[in-house]
Amino acid sequence: MSQTHIEHPPLAGAKLAIGTLAVSLAMFMNVLDTSIANVSIPTISGDLGVSSDQGTWVITSFAVSNAIALPLTGWLTQRIGEVRLFITSTVLFVIASWLCGIAPSLPFLLLARVMQGAVAGPMIPLSQSLLLSAYPRAKAPLAFSLWSMTALTAPVAGPILGGWISDNYTWPWIFYVNIPVGAIAVAGTWFVFRDRESATHKLPIDKLGLVLLVIWVGALQIMLDKGKDLDWFNSPIILGLAITSAIAFVYFVVWELTDRHPVVDLSLFKLRNFSAGTIALAVAYGLYFANIVLLPLWLQTNIGYRATDAGLVLAPAGLVAAVLTPFTGKLVGRFDPRLITSFSLLMFAVCFLWRAQYTSEVDTWSLMMPTVIQGLGLATLFVPMLGIILSGLPASRIPAASGLSNFLRILCGGIGTSIFQTAWDHRSILHHAQLNETTTEYSPAFGQFTGQLQNLGASHAQAYGVFNRVLDQQAAQLGVNDLFYISAIVFVALIGLLWIAKPQRAGKPDASASASGAH
Repeated sequence: MSQTHIEHPPLAGAKLAIGTLAVSLAMFMNVLDTSIANVSIPTISGDLGVSSDQGTWVITSFAVSNAIALPLTGWLTQRIGEVRLFITSTVLFVIASWLCGIAPSLPFLLLARVMQGAVAGPMIPLSQSLLLSAYPRAKAPLAFSLWSMTALTAPVAGPILGGWISDNYTWPWIFYVNIPVGAIAVAGTWFVFRDRESATHKLPIDKLGLVLLVIWVGALQIMLDKGKDLDWFNSPIILGLAITSAIAFVYFVVWELTDRHPVVDLSLFKLRNFSAGTIALAVAYGLYFANIVLLPLWLQTNIGYRATDAGLVLAPAGLVAAVLTPFTGKLVGRFDPRLITSFSLLMFAVCFLWRAQYTSEVDTWSLMMPTVIQGLGLATLFVPMLGIILSGLPASRIPAASGLSNFLRILCGGIGTSIFQTAWDHRSILHHAQLNETTTEYSPAFGQFTGQLQNLGASHAQAYGVFNRVLDQQAAQLGVNDLFYISAIVFVALIGLLWIAKPQRAGKPDASASASGAH
């Protein structure tokens, strides 16, 4: 999939600043929309007259179309060109956001969300590629840092901003806010990058590969989103989706590896740096994303936090990461990126080991401190990891590599979330059964607890009910602690996977550096 690429000199001065701001705004708007609607589902469902279960398709529809579009970035870039594709995607994203806001019914809203997710796909990898092409070789790590700051703060800001807008205005404004942001991003990108288009080729359309991609990704994403509600593989629907996804995936891999013009360049996995870095980043992000979904859920259902307060507990991680990420770019130029990423993974492990010690009496200070450590992990994760993934790649393959690695990262986020939510239920049930085994009439603690309640006027049945709720709380606490422990162990294990890679040292002409003249 090689191509002759047009080289452009790096940008400087005001153009560099405007270009960075424009691309970052588009990226922020894109990532924000993956999470901003989550806390507004009850409000949206009520206004449109549907159940909350039906309302969750507002999230699912975006995720499915976005997951399908992401790995197509490399192929689309070669057909359309980087700059044209990025600007077109951003314009269509703004239009889709407006359509979401004016939606009079759920089907209309879902159609707009499908469009929004599809056009959002190329924006994330192309934002990386455009930033890299704009910066001098020596400042490539700085470009990575600026991209990472946006990617890290948007998911944290999404639920907080979405909740605040829903509480103080009306839900359509969670989509309308994209209009001015997108307009600025489009204007700035066109002003700076319009004369820096990449080379294009009229490649044939890999129709079968595209159909297989839509089938296996769509079936998998719907299975993940609806599995918990439908009791997973006890449901014929979930079983059918799993079989369909598996068969389509096998055919997809075989076809893409043998087709002359594949829609997704799977040959990238033959490269050691890309494979090791992409897998490590995808698994690490999957664990991180699953935990930032699990932690607020646990705080609300088990500790009694409000939704807004639970979201604010996560805020320090994004703030710390945003402040420290630019310094990571400087470190990448001096140290082996594997060392920096190993530190990041170790910080995540420390964070989750700390959280695994939580009890149902946890205080706010104990909740916030591990989040600060998590911010250290986030600040030192994306920049060196992206350097590893793109190390040694020719500039023409960066959009395809970025699209494929981001696709796997986001897909693992969905997989991790589904696994963790189901695992928490199962572990809580197991712990409840184990705790209940020790609860008999002859247990001093049980007798004392129920006796005190009865002395206060509760009936025998009421005392048993209160005790059972206490068991539920403790079982849920032990269940979430198990998942924190598992997360810590996996983060440590990922360090070993990371060192399979052999990225070129900073200062040598690798992909992350040479991309500055890529287009």
